[in-house]
Amino acid sequence: MQPVTIYTTRTCGFCHAAKRLLTTKGADFDEIDVGGDPEKRQEMTHKAGRHTVPQIWIGDMHVGGYDDLAALERSGKLDPLLAA
Repeated sequence: MQPVTIYTTRTCGFCHAAKRLLTTKGADFDEIDVGGDPEKRQEMTHKAGRHTVPQIWIGDMHVGGYDDLAALERSGKLDPLLAA
């Protein structure tokens, strides 16, 4: 299974939803909480080109946020991406 990295904050509902979806898929993920860490948030923004959370990577591919992850699931593309 591909490594998954997700940048989150504790109070973000979309972050919790993304983590739930990944957990139901059996995906382990490296969670980076940027809520109280301006340097980590800046790192995320630089890598993703976005400032909102969550920001999700599967392997080296930047998936985007929760809506993007959910769209992959609806289209049947999430499982193959995780397994690649």
